Amino acid sequence: MKHLVTIERGCLIGHSVSLAFGLAGLLLVLPNSDFIQALPAFGMSAFGWSMANGGVAYILLGTITVSLYAYRTFGVWRWLTFMLPTIMLSLGSELLGTSTGFPFGAYGYLSGLGYKIAGLVPFTIPLSWFYVGMCCYVLARAGLERLKLPVWATVVGAITLGSILLTAWDFVLDPAMSQTPYPFWEFKEAGAFFGMPYRNLSGWFGTGAIFMAVASLFWGKGSLYLSRAQLMVPLAVYLINFAFGAIITIAQLDSRFWIPTALSASLGVIPAIALWAMAGSTSTPTLATSLQTPLAAANRGADVPPVTVGISQK
Repeated sequence: MKHLVTIERGCLIGHSVSLAFGLAGLLLVLPNSDFIQALPAFGMSAFGWSMANGGVAYILLGTITVSLYAYRTFGVWRWLTFMLPTIMLSLGSELLGTSTGFPFGAYGYLSGLGYKIAGLVPFTIPLSWFYVGMCCYVLARAGLERLKLPVWATVVGAITLGSILLTAWDFVLDPAMSQTPYPFWEFKEAGAFFGMPYRNLSGWFGTGAIFMAVASLFWGKGSLYLSRAQLMVPLAVYLINFAFGAIITIAQLDSRFWIPTALSASLGVIPAIALWAMAGSTSTPTLATSLQTPLAAANRGADVPPVTVGISQK
């Protein structure tokens, strides 16, 4: 398992570095035409490649990071039963949204995020829903479990709070990606909420709540009981992606956009850190002792020992 940790950490570093290069390109290089024109042929080629594929690279690295984390921590079953419903349901929402305007409002994707499924939605978009969405849900559920609430309240609270964290990220992501000089998508209608239609926010919350609820059904009622150390990857991924959107929004848009940035920090960053802190310094009963595979559940009552999903402690 150690080699997976090494790969996971390498992908997390690569994810962070690619976002940093993206920031440098968008904020420093592209606005400076003299710098671009002074680049040698190789530099021009490298810069062109990075601008065309940088978005794809950071999303793929984020997806691999969270996939490896989920596999190590929860096992293959719960990794896949979160990832696959999330990708399919978010892709469905995006295809519906880009075709009809529901549930996000009328919008369309531009270039820079990879091949478009059905000519409408870049294949990387459902992957970004997955890796950020899973981080939000895991932070919410692990933190709320420490409050010793009834199981149903913990699960419902995790879905609700996880969806709020996900929507809070959009407060800085959408302005950064749609209203700056180098956009990746565009709204086709004037939005009342800093250029975004209000239904875009309800669409984000609703999409997140749906795929988190579906994943919760697969995961069952067992507790995660993860420690702060075990939640460092979800927290880091969430904060890094918030910072990417927030820095672009603040640097390239006018002072009005400090408001959605502050809302994003208040509804996303602060609760995410608080949930991480609530998890405590040690893990109590692990997921392996509380969540059983469907095969084990089917064998309850029989003289067959339950099959559990292993968990790797950091």
